[in-house]
Amino acid sequence: MTPVSATYEAATAFIQANTEIDSPPACPEIKLWVATEVTPLWEATEEALLRVNLPPPYWAFCWAGGQALTRWVLDHPDLVAGKRVLDFAAGSGVTAVAAKMMGAARVEAADIDPMARYAIRLNAELNDVTVEVPDDDVVGSDCRWDVVVAGDVCYEAPMTAHIWPWLKRLAADGATVVMADPGRAYLPKTGLLKVGQYTVVTSLDLEDRARRDVAVYQIVG
Repeated sequence: MTPVSATYEAATAFIQANTEIDSPPACPEIKLWVATEVTPLWEATEEALLRVNLPPPYWAFCWAGGQALTRWVLDHPDLVAGKRVLDFAAGSGVTAVAAKMMGAARVEAADIDPMARYAIRLNAELNDVTVEVPDDDVVGSDCRWDVVVAGDVCYEAPMTAHIWPWLKRLAADGATVVMADPGRAYLPKTGLLKVGQYTVVTSLDLEDRARRDVAVYQIVG
């Protein structure tokens, strides 16, 4: 079993035992360790961590917002080439991997879930790129990035209230802040400029439909 304070080796073994290597439909250039079904992995995570009522293992799926955001980075390499990039609430780290593949000078992928941080490192290795994974919560940090990307982060009111002022401040401090959203209810109604749109194939295990239209926005003052 993988204990709560898992080592990288133990977490790697757990991830590899419960996921498969595959490419998201919208970004076949990238390979990820992903789960094929939600429930078996969730149950395995609870057993391994000796806990119950854990949040779903978001890191094991490439969600619609993450797919669209990653596709946008792959389609617009000039956004990240030579830049310092943060993939915020990174999940699997798919967008961070894309940014590094497109020539970013330095990429950080931040997530508060420890298992996500292990998965990000593993996915970076799988794609032969270097992604830094901070252990601390970056929300509230001073801006040290040129570009900040965030996929599908406005799915709950408390989450949006917590991160939105900080993301706005980063944009005001000069960072290009790009978000992807598949129509979540708590996406702010102002301060966003739509810069792209994708229709993304997704799983009915994760969403209420097989395809979702995802908008890509830049935060503006």
